[in-house]
Amino acid sequence: MKKPGLLLSLVPVIVLIFVLTVGVRIFGEDVTSGPSQIALILAAITTCIIGVYKLKIPWEVFEESIGENMKKTSSAIYILLMIGALTSTWMLSGVVPTMIYYGLKLINPSVFVVVSFLLCAIVSVLAGSSWTTVGTIGVAMLSAGQIIGIPVGWLAGSIISGAYLGDKISPLSDTTNLSASIAGVDLYKHVKYMMITTIPALVICLIVYTIVGFVIPVSSTFEIGAQMEALKGSFNISLWLMLIPCATIFMIIKKIPPFLTLFISAFLGAVVAFWAQPHIIEQITDTSSEFTAFCITILKMMSSEIDIETGNTLINTLTSTKGMFGMVNTVWIIICVISLGGSLSACGMIQTITEKMLRFMKNTASIVASTVFTCIFCNIILADQYMAILLPGKMFSEAYRKKGYAPELLSRTLEDSATVSSVLIPWNTCAVAQAGVLGVATMTYFPFAIFCFVTPIIAIIIAAVGYKIHRIPIEQPESPVPETIIY
Repeated sequence: MKKPGLLLSLVPVIVLIFVLTVGVRIFGEDVTSGPSQIALILAAITTCIIGVYKLKIPWEVFEESIGENMKKTSSAIYILLMIGALTSTWMLSGVVPTMIYYGLKLINPSVFVVVSFLLCAIVSVLAGSSWTTVGTIGVAMLSAGQIIGIPVGWLAGSIISGAYLGDKISPLSDTTNLSASIAGVDLYKHVKYMMITTIPALVICLIVYTIVGFVIPVSSTFEIGAQMEALKGSFNISLWLMLIPCATIFMIIKKIPPFLTLFISAFLGAVVAFWAQPHIIEQITDTSSEFTAFCITILKMMSSEIDIETGNTLINTLTSTKGMFGMVNTVWIIICVISLGGSLSACGMIQTITEKMLRFMKNTASIVASTVFTCIFCNIILADQYMAILLPGKMFSEAYRKKGYAPELLSRTLEDSATVSSVLIPWNTCAVAQAGVLGVATMTYFPFAIFCFVTPIIAIIIAAVGYKIHRIPIEQPESPVPETIIY
């Protein structure tokens, strides 16, 4: 197969950046409601045209590559739909309102931001999933924080930081297992080695989020109390409802597949709502048949958009749910991302660009920095977290070995960049998912997701200092095989 040169490989990237820039200028935060998808498709079409007519790659190769990407990402789409259903049923059944009510009652507003960060980190370590964490405890903490009057950017940023900290170091996390396996490292050795960069980032987050909690002005005690009473007046608040989250945690501990865990949790929420919140059910359906009402409740809660009138504007905003329907736009952009990623992989363009990065690998700092920037670049172009781990992992593994670096340095660097940066790229599948679940635009929480943008910097600094850089015997370089390059 003919290999694209660097300039040819950058053409789809330039098309993507240009169209996205125009889209952002015209549509602002609404860019992910259509313009981003068009930009991704245009870049994918540009890639295919170059591949078919310039590189002479058969169209079937593109179809196969896109299909393989779809196969790898399909589980994430199913999980995303289930998160949409779960956030809806947990809200309308009173589970999330109960979490909000007791959260406001027990947590001092001054430490609310740092507590949100810590709670999400703990839940994410147990669940092994940032998506599940944000869709459950994250939604509850965001809603409670809004009642207190904390800016939504700080709330979402602390929630996402905690969720991705836990996701990064959890032995149950798919990215943790993927990074370890692609680098050929024992899982627990990988997790232990990551602590070198994770602990400094954790300390920075704790300091910043603690200070912020005492600096940001919050609503008065009277206003918070009034909102709590409005919440209690709109829902039947009961600690018995917390049995549903407890059941979810139990299923997580038992390692039941995430899709099944989320579906069962969402279904339980819908079933419980029928008896726990009868006044809410009356607004969802007006049928006289109890069985019909029961079926409509479950189906509408899990799938459709529902607006509940509580008599309080803020509570109305919090309780407006969209179920799986609310995830349709997110799934749409993920499909477009898959198309672009598959096209770029089929052409070998990403491989060409990343290979150029190898030239800058002169010492420990440069090899780690090159890996970090390549992973971030892949998150920007391929817009998929898994691809941003897989591709650089495959590309750099040989270079690390030849230069005498232990594979755990590669696996850690992949996590320090690809895993945490994915949620900061507005059109990346992770960012689209989290922004959709929380209802907060990526660029709104970007400056406040401290763990996600501090970790890559810490990884480079530690590499430059040379702290605990593991070494192996250096391999002798092999003779390169000449290839036909098309410019």
